[in-house]
Amino acid sequence: MASADLTPAPAWLAAARAHAKRPTLRLRMPFVVDGEDIGSVETQVIERVAGSLPGGHRLFFDEGAWQLQSAAAGADGGANGATAAMNALARAMREAGLSGPWRDEQLAVCNEQGQRIGTIERGLVRPLAIATRAVHLIGASPDGRMWVQQRAFDKANHPGMWDTLMGGMVSADDSLEQALARETWEEAGLRIADLQDLRHGGHVDFAQPAEEEDNAGYMRERIDWFGATIPENITPENQDGEVERFELWTVDKVRDGLANAAFTPEAALLLAAYFGW
Repeated sequence: MASADLTPAPAWLAAARAHAKRPTLRLRMPFVVDGEDIGSVETQVIERVAGSLPGGHRLFFDEGAWQLQSAAAGADGGANGATAAMNALARAMREAGLSGPWRDEQLAVCNEQGQRIGTIERGLVRPLAIATRAVHLIGASPDGRMWVQQRAFDKANHPGMWDTLMGGMVSADDSLEQALARETWEEAGLRIADLQDLRHGGHVDFAQPAEEEDNAGYMRERIDWFGATIPENITPENQDGEVERFELWTVDKVRDGLANAAFTPEAALLLAAYFGW
């Protein structure tokens, strides 16, 4: 498996890192759920669904922030109350055409201290700038070549671009290790037990305007990456329809692809970390 080397950082890398740390395009106001600061939102977006929400939840502006108050707030509603309120808001925003692609997938919502306060539909994390987590697998063959995937052409973001062997979100029901195992099977048809030299390589943080959807969103995401060797007798095979194809590239071809912006912005920084740049 490839490891850190002494090759100088390529010319494209500084711009890629700057691209992953960009401020908001427009003014955003804090977004607070039952007193917990969990993100931010553009007023011209959120005000379209302000007021009373189904289930007795309320959305209003107060004390310099947009406040979502669950019907159970102050009555030991806890995470259940916050979850109900956030998903009532999610449905209202979807009906108003203000959500991202709807996945019927719940992601964890944490406060600024990292404590989980509830869950929300995945399609709302960018409009509300809720911090998320993802996991990627960088796979090499025993001879040092690298497995890469071409994303399906109907993907909502970066269709047709090249990516790491596997990449996916950490859902509300997953630990990092569970997400790694689930996504590795769904995207590449590989079982963790069949991989060799599996290791956690590190993580890359992103904070930038959301690019894949015209929904006034902001992306805050930590992507943990793992490296592994794929045995010679195993070939990745997509299971969920989200991958166009897999190819086995030489390290030089991967680096050329990075230099020519063939990879997604996320994959580019993860592969740079893998190469030790």
